[in-house]
Amino acid sequence: MKLKYILLLLLVGFAITSCSKDSNSDTNETVVPDEINDFVWKAMNSWYYWQSNVANLSNSKIASGNKYANFINGKTPDALFYSLLYQRGTVDRFSWIENSNEVVYASKIAEVKKSGGFSYGLYPKDANNVNLVALINYVVPDSPAALAGLKRGDVITKINAKQLTSSNYDQLTYTQMVLTLAENVAFTSSALVTTDKATTITVTQADIDENPVAYYEKKVYGSKNIGYLVFNSFKSDYNDELNAAFAKMKTDGINELVLDLRYNGGGSLETAIALAQMINGSFTNKPYVYLDFNDKHNSEDGFENLSDKVRIFNLVDNEPTYEREETVNSLSLTRIYVLVSFQTASASELTIQCLKKYISVTTIGEETVGKFVGSNTLYDCPEFNYTSYDNRSTKHQWQLQPITFSYYNKDKDVNPSKITPDYDINPYSTFLNLVEFGNVKDPYLKKALELITGQTLRTNTQKAETALTFRNDNLASFNPTNAAKGLYIEDFKSLKSK
Repeated sequence: MKLKYILLLLLVGFAITSCSKDSNSDTNETVVPDEINDFVWKAMNSWYYWQSNVANLSNSKIASGNKYANFINGKTPDALFYSLLYQRGTVDRFSWIENSNEVVYASKIAEVKKSGGFSYGLYPKDANNVNLVALINYVVPDSPAALAGLKRGDVITKINAKQLTSSNYDQLTYTQMVLTLAENVAFTSSALVTTDKATTITVTQADIDENPVAYYEKKVYGSKNIGYLVFNSFKSDYNDELNAAFAKMKTDGINELVLDLRYNGGGSLETAIALAQMINGSFTNKPYVYLDFNDKHNSEDGFENLSDKVRIFNLVDNEPTYEREETVNSLSLTRIYVLVSFQTASASELTIQCLKKYISVTTIGEETVGKFVGSNTLYDCPEFNYTSYDNRSTKHQWQLQPITFSYYNKDKDVNPSKITPDYDINPYSTFLNLVEFGNVKDPYLKKALELITGQTLRTNTQKAETALTFRNDNLASFNPTNAAKGLYIEDFKSLKSK
């Protein structure tokens, strides 16, 4: 299967179905299916990856006339949608539906989105898993968070004057928020303990198109020219910046690479394939990833191959729009070191699983999310198989993002539940050592450099007393998965045409 660039994202979708009148054999009255719910059910019936496992998505359901209409009516679209998921929260942790009050975007990647401009990870303060803190992973330059003084390594303890908990952390995504930061962080044998600063920080969201190529540095150790690249999202409208970063690495003579995907929740499949080519470049036209859809869309199944070209996109009405093609800049590396965390998901996991069939990939950090699936963005347009943004209905603004496919490496190996790192790092150790990108005090980067150089790097890294006595090994469960970038393909119509 040629790369049919599909808006497959682990993130957002939409579709519609026409209303039809069904007769009631007993009363001769018809129950008219709710138009939006009719769209939700039929789109799910067509595309949902686990459709055959959900009795209420069976083809026979729609043949039942008024029973079908009565089943879908009387529910809100989101209630209907979530009732149709297969083992929601366990097997399907990632599907969702959304209603935009202003505009339906082509992809929930939200290339430009309302944001405070900071990325964070949520950590329980103790074994009760109720009280949390949010550790700032990084701050987008010139964002509201940066202007307010927030920085990488800050610890949020309160949101709008209340202790951050498992019940209110969603307020971190509010349009405006008042944050209380920790003055000090310490550990006992059973808890993370903080003392608060007296002052607070107010952050108001703004439209941000975040550059995912967040940081690059060349580090030289003897004959080792080591590139350290922080890549925070597979955003296709930054394919040219990513390619330019690898051009710079070629100029710098990089012969080892540390790829930091700790905060990367996924994104464009096209970008993921291009990244693999940039890292090595010796396997052009070889199969890289296999996509598997449900039985109704077996024609979409197949391999996506590595290419020596990458398509460049610009945003038009917040939709990635093809502009031109560039030759991929390749480093010809035969091994890389990847930093991972409990927030590493989807296209990032794909990069690890698929690339290691061609070169050596060493992972350092924590267990990843375990998101080896993706989705079409489904729009309200049954005549276009629910996949056309341009032909969507404008009568309502509901859109679906169900899981519609799973992916595998070129040998179709069974995926693990999560990627277990080759070298484990205690995630709580970052609280005392989360310094600016590139600083070797960072325990993850330090470990990678030691593996590459064979040297022990002496730093003033502080040790968390909780290294062995207090640790939560399921941090992914405390961090919202729907916010992850997901896995998508730019243009569904062209997936088979290349």
